[in-house]
Amino acid sequence: MILGILKETNNDKRVSLLPEQAAVLVAKQVSVLVETGAGDAAYASDATYTDKNVTVKDRASVLSTADLVLSINPLSSAEMAQLKPGAVVLGTFQPLFNTDLVKQAIDKKASLFSMDMIPRTTRAQSMDVLSSQANIAGYRAVLLAATMFPKYFPMFMTAAGSIPPAKMVIIGAGVAGLQAIATARRLGAQVSATDVRSATKEQIESLGAKAIFVENVAGIEGEGAGGYATEMSDEYKAAQAELVSAHIAKQDIVITTALIPGRPAPRLISDAQIATMKPGSVIFDLAVAQGGNVEGSKPDEIVVKHGVKIVGYSNTPAHLAADTSALFSRNLYNFLSAFWDKDAGKPVLPDDDEITAAIRLTKDGKVVNDRLLA
Repeated sequence: MILGILKETNNDKRVSLLPEQAAVLVAKQVSVLVETGAGDAAYASDATYTDKNVTVKDRASVLSTADLVLSINPLSSAEMAQLKPGAVVLGTFQPLFNTDLVKQAIDKKASLFSMDMIPRTTRAQSMDVLSSQANIAGYRAVLLAATMFPKYFPMFMTAAGSIPPAKMVIIGAGVAGLQAIATARRLGAQVSATDVRSATKEQIESLGAKAIFVENVAGIEGEGAGGYATEMSDEYKAAQAELVSAHIAKQDIVITTALIPGRPAPRLISDAQIATMKPGSVIFDLAVAQGGNVEGSKPDEIVVKHGVKIVGYSNTPAHLAADTSALFSRNLYNFLSAFWDKDAGKPVLPDDDEITAAIRLTKDGKVVNDRLLA
């Protein structure tokens, strides 16, 4: 089998497979190709790959030669056309949004697998790329907010007087939100958090934050399949907006992390709510790439409204490319290893396995994923 590692586009500094994991595959008699410069921004030079018996090639050669292509981001239409007939492409493609990519895979009869659709089960935990990347994104969001906030995070006592700790609220207590809570607490901030899933209350409090939840509202549908949040009732949305409005005016920093799989990010903070915040406050919108939780947020721009800085990056994990690449690489290797067939010398990806069925999008020129067919 020939495996190809592509250099990421759109200024994404990550790489899908590092030399350490590539070396293990080489030891299994896999021919591994890597595009020139693929790992440079993640501190994995071409030389570190060649030291592991990985062959460095140009992009066109990797695309046309590899039986299994690894790419974190979607390929372009022209690149899909260059694939070897019947090739397997593995990455994070958000197929519920990127329908054109699925169509291109059908035309090429490529087997497309999207790791962002991995089920959140115990067996799949070591392959969960969304969690590994979100963990670092939550950490990074707090640090970036701290650099933009014009005051201390912790309480600071001097002979000249005391400075109170920064107040932070985190909206959404998934993987990113929980890591944001932990990071903010380590920096000394006074933290509160909220989520639509009642099961997160204990997790929030275990990290030393105050849990703020909508109480006694019927029609809550917050717990979706696989532990993800889902769409809420209109009654709940109104109650949540009232709760946020009452709380947000007291905060110095707000971090929003709310996402619903396959849908635009829910709008949680309005311009009117921003106007109630103190000048110099900071809002970090981790959901900005999917439309944003905050009115007026723009990917990769700092927007100032009512004296409040609103920031959000289209790819926050790429800001810490070395570690996010390391985790992504291990996730992919764990997936390939779980389905490795020694006799075939490659991973064999069955149709009826719960993991492969969840992430397989296309096969033999057809869409085969239940979520895409629904």
